[in-house]
Amino acid sequence: MPEQIPAGELTPMMQQYMETKKQYADCILFYRLGDFYEMFFEDAKTVSSELELTLTGKACGLEERAPMCGVPYHAVEGYLTKLVNKGYKVAICEQVEDPKLAKGLVKREVIRIVTPGTNLNLQSLEESKNNFLMSIAYTPTKIGISVADVTTGDYYLTEVEDLKKLNDELMKYEPSEIICNQNFLVSGFDVEGLRGKYHISVNALEPHLFDDDGCRRLLLRHFKVNTLIGLGIEDFPTGMTAAGALLQYLYDTQKTDLAHFTHLYPYLTNKYMLLDSSTRRNLELTETMREKQKRGSLLGVLDKTKTAMGGRLLRSMLEQPLIDKEEMEKRLDAVEELGKDSVSRDEIREYLNPVYDLERLLSKVTYKTANPRDFIAFRNSLEMLPAIKSVLKSFSCRELREVEERIDGLQDIFQLIQASIEEDPPVTVREGGIIRDGFDETVDMLRSAKRDGKQWLAQLEETDRERTGIKNLKIKYNKVFGYYFEVTNSYQNLVPEDYIRKQTLANAERYTTPKLKELEDTILNAEDKLTTLEYDLFCKIRDSIACELDRIQTTAKAVAKLDVYAALSLVSERNHYVRPKLNEKGVIDIKDGRHPVVEQMIEGDMFISNDTFLDNNKHCISIITGPNMAGKSTYMRQTALIVLMAQVGCFVPAKSANIGIVDRIFTRVGASDDLASGQSTFMVEMNEVANILRNATSDSLLILDEIGRGTSTFDGLSIAWAVIEHISSRKLLGAKTLFATHYHELTELEGKMSNVNNYCIAVKERGDDIVFLRKIIKGGADRSYGIQVARLAGVPDMVIDRAKEIVEQLTDNDIIEKIQNITVDVKDTKVKRQPKPDEIELSQMSLFDTVKDEDVLKELMEVEVNTLAPIDALNVLYRLQNKLKNRWKCEETRRPDAAKGKV
Repeated sequence: MPEQIPAGELTPMMQQYMETKKQYADCILFYRLGDFYEMFFEDAKTVSSELELTLTGKACGLEERAPMCGVPYHAVEGYLTKLVNKGYKVAICEQVEDPKLAKGLVKREVIRIVTPGTNLNLQSLEESKNNFLMSIAYTPTKIGISVADVTTGDYYLTEVEDLKKLNDELMKYEPSEIICNQNFLVSGFDVEGLRGKYHISVNALEPHLFDDDGCRRLLLRHFKVNTLIGLGIEDFPTGMTAAGALLQYLYDTQKTDLAHFTHLYPYLTNKYMLLDSSTRRNLELTETMREKQKRGSLLGVLDKTKTAMGGRLLRSMLEQPLIDKEEMEKRLDAVEELGKDSVSRDEIREYLNPVYDLERLLSKVTYKTANPRDFIAFRNSLEMLPAIKSVLKSFSCRELREVEERIDGLQDIFQLIQASIEEDPPVTVREGGIIRDGFDETVDMLRSAKRDGKQWLAQLEETDRERTGIKNLKIKYNKVFGYYFEVTNSYQNLVPEDYIRKQTLANAERYTTPKLKELEDTILNAEDKLTTLEYDLFCKIRDSIACELDRIQTTAKAVAKLDVYAALSLVSERNHYVRPKLNEKGVIDIKDGRHPVVEQMIEGDMFISNDTFLDNNKHCISIITGPNMAGKSTYMRQTALIVLMAQVGCFVPAKSANIGIVDRIFTRVGASDDLASGQSTFMVEMNEVANILRNATSDSLLILDEIGRGTSTFDGLSIAWAVIEHISSRKLLGAKTLFATHYHELTELEGKMSNVNNYCIAVKERGDDIVFLRKIIKGGADRSYGIQVARLAGVPDMVIDRAKEIVEQLTDNDIIEKIQNITVDVKDTKVKRQPKPDEIELSQMSLFDTVKDEDVLKELMEVEVNTLAPIDALNVLYRLQNKLKNRWKCEETRRPDAAKGKV
């Protein structure tokens, strides 16, 4: 609406609209009018465009009609979801008084602001995935992070030291919305990447929301404690600020007391295995890299949970593997004991089948949006709890005992719902028919009057039909005229004198009588009173359940944990997983390991299992060579996944596994251009390598595939060599590493470094063809089989034949000799001699024989002798001489008598 239009020219209703819109200028305003939510002016244009709705107009006191569009109130959630998914904020302005009782304009207020992180439409949310809102309080020394899910009441905080670790937390939680302080926008973090690439809504809030004292007071008040010690967050001052700002944002947008936020959980990021964004993506923990689907990921294999709560917890466990051995053993004990008693486990899973999403029900109770059918599903869930507790009593391990103790039978709530709510109630709460007979005397009385009143109407209809002789006389009802007799025109001569005309129709007349009016008052009052009373009783029942939020939340989390353990036990049994042994000595010893996802996609028992042995001493680095498609990446990923599964507390796909606990897993597997940030494939690869080398520790597991592939042969080989040297040094890093490469020249390192070992993929040659045996064997490959793989891929024969000719010309044993003479430099050993730059240049020139006499003469003529220092003149002369010598050697090797040793 143009600002120059005086508000006084608007109608009273539009004045009310504009006053509300002014308070929520950054939101699209859904303004309740009768059975519709209406939008006006610019909001109407935006919504009609985004949702493809018809744009109409409304007279509002101005010369021109105001643009308008609307959506039905009963279908509003779907429209809200579409708008917030596009990044909009929507303010819901509701009628807060009964229009029948209103004097003048109906009072309206904004009851909730819907944003991507506060969307409550459960139909639009993935039931086994949290919808997180994240708050970031950025300072130069610390970054406070807090995340919450308004649909479950989950609420966490932590602190990190730098933007890289912040990004790891972002990738872990995958929030749909981020709120932050102004400092974060100028921190150097790629905020636009979050908005564009990951479709995350990012908004900076006003500075006062991140005031330390204000945030502290708000948290103390909400959780009803006197000190931060009571919350356990005294060691997280910046995290506390982020959590306080998040809570205030929820108060401002949700307009409720957020009673389901009963706990704030602080955590240290170093209490869990570190998985950076590249590792999560490369290992495909929760979704595949290409299709972004659950099927084909590790979660897709392991998730056999029965409840939505269990599904969310399992996802969280995969995102945060443990590093505490005792906690891992507790989980493994639970999975093992459930596996030993599969009958009881399967019985538990049967009981879990009908269990409702108790966590998200609580949010609906808090927001007062739970309907009668939600309570029936809730009752059916509670009915299962005593049976679950009974079966659990037969188990003895500590973890399952704790689960049993934390599950509250909640039978008082079950009895309340059982006694009060009809078995098949309506969806809406204002239709009546909610409360069971016998729960409330007044309801029973009014229901009887309503029921008997209908019989009285039927009796009166029959009596007057006989009295008047009007054979088709009927009593009907509508909201405008109430109850009435309807007489068709053909019987108008039989209408008695005591009939009072109410309405004339084209083919009939409508009448009332004193007797009918008396019955109408009795019946209609009974219906209105009954509907109102049932609604009030339902609200009391809902409030009674709200008082037990803490008990229900505790039970819900225990049920979720049991669901996860039962699912992991079932998967372990079906897929023939074994319990891993855990050690803190740094030894990873896997016998007949298998890839948990790939083996499910291969029919029968065709998957080839392989062993892995790594430690921090002589078996620190395994260099794996072999052709593409032979299975190097699968082998390395399966090792990482087996280690991760063990630290999640899951059995693993192997004949046996002894897993040394790792603090972090890093992977560098595959790469692609990041055109949005102007980075090539090689730059992306080097960024990942730099991150690994700077952040890995001696307790880490590194999975490195084809380091140096994106540049020239010699640059790539040199980088790969130097990376291995760096990792192998116990003073610099000394991390357990699987290093796959096409540079079979790197196999020379096995004899030069005490902790490097060669492995290769077994290949069987049949003439020019090869067969992949997919077995890891000791030793290094002396060939990369690239041309054979190209043949398998269907490259035309003429191209294959030409490639063979070229590779023969490019082969130069002198290169291998140079590599064999390179002295290893691992910083903590004495350096004997490194190859000089001229030697590497000589090797490159011998590989590509392109030097001509004319080139050397031209370069010599262009030298400015008068400006050269003596040492520079010698270097120029040395370089030109080497070029000529190199060309001469190449010519000599190609002479016919060279093969016989005659020069």
